[in-house]
Amino acid sequence: MYVIATAGHVDHGKSTLVRALTGIEPDRWAEERRRGMTIDLGFAWTTLPSGHRLAFVDVPGHERFVTNMLAGLGPVPAVMFVLAADQGWQAQSQEHWDAIEALGVERGLLVVTRCDLMEPALALEEARERVSWPAVTVSGRTGEGLDELRRGLDRLVSSLPSPDPRAPVRLWIDRAFTIRGAGTVVTGTLAAGTLRAGDALVLDGERVRVKALQVAGEPVEEVTATARVAVNLRGVELERVARGKTLLTPGAWVETGVVDVRLDGVDADLPREAVLHIGSASVPARIRPFASGPGGADPVAGVARLGLARALPLRVGDRALLRCSGRPIAGVLVLDVRPPVLRRRGAAARRAVQLAPFAGPAGAMAGPANRMAGGGPAGEVSGSRSEGRAVGGGVAGRVPVAETVLGWRGMVRRSELVAMGLDPRPLDVPGAGDWMVDGGRWKELGERLGAMVAEQPGIPVDAARTALGLPVRELVEALVRACPPLRVADGRIDGRGVPEEVAGAVERLRAELAGAPYLAPEAARLPELGLSRQVVALAARAGLVLRLADGVVLLPGADRAAVRILAGLPQPFTAGDARAALGTNRRVVIPLLEHLDRLRLTRRLDDRHRVVTGSGQGEEGLRSGPGEGAS
Repeated sequence: MYVIATAGHVDHGKSTLVRALTGIEPDRWAEERRRGMTIDLGFAWTTLPSGHRLAFVDVPGHERFVTNMLAGLGPVPAVMFVLAADQGWQAQSQEHWDAIEALGVERGLLVVTRCDLMEPALALEEARERVSWPAVTVSGRTGEGLDELRRGLDRLVSSLPSPDPRAPVRLWIDRAFTIRGAGTVVTGTLAAGTLRAGDALVLDGERVRVKALQVAGEPVEEVTATARVAVNLRGVELERVARGKTLLTPGAWVETGVVDVRLDGVDADLPREAVLHIGSASVPARIRPFASGPGGADPVAGVARLGLARALPLRVGDRALLRCSGRPIAGVLVLDVRPPVLRRRGAAARRAVQLAPFAGPAGAMAGPANRMAGGGPAGEVSGSRSEGRAVGGGVAGRVPVAETVLGWRGMVRRSELVAMGLDPRPLDVPGAGDWMVDGGRWKELGERLGAMVAEQPGIPVDAARTALGLPVRELVEALVRACPPLRVADGRIDGRGVPEEVAGAVERLRAELAGAPYLAPEAARLPELGLSRQVVALAARAGLVLRLADGVVLLPGADRAAVRILAGLPQPFTAGDARAALGTNRRVVIPLLEHLDRLRLTRRLDDRHRVVTGSGQGEEGLRSGPGEGAS
């Protein structure tokens, strides 16, 4: 199925044409039929000569119902723009066309109607000054030209790009009602993805279940975009759904109340408050223009931050529009859905510099003619698409790509970039697991880590993670691998520039303890391994050995491993119990237990008995530094 919307001035014959093409009355309310004027959205469908199924979203043309019009126009990929031959281009014709341009609707059909009342040439010439789409002249009353209109609609829908059936679903709800025996039903235009009966979706942050689906009044088990779809929701009260809300694929969208955007078609004197229209939603927004230079003195034309009255599921590259009383419609291109908080002095000016390359010319409306589908060089033209509607193209149409957003943040999850509508697959950048790190940030982190280890040799990996502000331990380990001769050994980071004499002695100790990690070599054996007093001291400071007492040396991390073993003993336990469990002797077990006592990982009950505490305070003590309590 294909879906298009009508547009045009009130009383120019939009609903009459839909009725003539489909045989369905699009005006659903008795008041609409009584007044002969569309007030709310109407829906109808038909089969074209080619066999293509086409659904119409019929929108009101009166200026009092512009919000309803935008709710129908927002999610569709194409428009049938209607102009009456006997009235020509009117005020609402212009407002509807401004909205079409602002929303980035690139394909459509111009229909000049009422040709039985007046020769259409003059109206057609007037429209051609603004609209370059193919044109058809018809009469909805007599039926003249309807066959050509059907063929024109066939050509239009055949030119529409195919949406991705595997894309995540974002269904903007435009109607909600209840059916006796079925429950709550919502309708909307499925612009991308696939819906199935039984699917779990997200509504206002909570999981809901699809009970049943209908397309064109017929029950279906599965529907693939593009389509008008009715969704029967299981166990959802009508009060929870309304026009402007969304049904979303779980985990696939960023719901945000703050976005950085490019504004088209506005002058330098921006209003501070307006209404954002996207999909079927209309949400109050506060506008914060960006400026650069000292003290933010230089305005950056066309970029701003929007604070929304409620969170919306948005993606980079989404098209929307802003309306403010007494001002022209402004087009909106979403540049960032998770922008940085601007708290520090100069933060807003720095952000303005980041966004400046994506700003269009001041006051210029980047209409459909200025955009093209497809992609381009990273940072210039995005391959991102907003549910089948192409974005990007030209200087005024640029949107950020994954590489740009990663550069802004320095570090981001791959899955978050995908949820933002960006493609991280071409990026070859450092990182670990789901995390990606900008190359410049990675270099800076490596330098900081090197300085940190030089100042505190043997620093625990978790302590380094906290100091560097990294979200996961795996990033520290990846950073260490990228910074030879740093290395991770037993949870600590070996210092840079450890003498070969020390490193060799530690490796011989490691081999000695491979089969019995707690059977420390006798004091007389240590020099044979190259572990003189001086070498032991250097190795302990670098975190390469754990020195429990004079002549008693184990590998770092042995104390933590011992606690895990001792925790498996019946509590309390004795030194003899510990000695047997660890496979060692009294010469080692006594200083080891005293070491664990000092770290508050074990606690003495009396002269013979201890218990493992496992307290958080003890864990902190264990991570406080190399060779704690043994120097």
